[in-house]
Amino acid sequence: MKTKDYVKELNTKSIEELNSDLTAAKKELFNLKFQNATNQLENTSRITIVRKNIARIQTAISAKKNA
Repeated sequence: MKTKDYVKELNTKSIEELNSDLTAAKKELFNLKFQNATNQLENTSRITIVRKNIARIQTAISAKKNA
């Protein structure tokens, strides 16, 4: 999914949905870091993608709270 489409999708979600997405993304990041530490991760760029998605979700949450 393109970044602009992902951001548009995030902006249409409610804060509760964003919080559940944030929890899922943080769990995924933990699993990726664990796999990386045990040398089981093949695509290490996925860590960077998930970290950026977490930041995008947090930005959308703060924007909705301030609005």
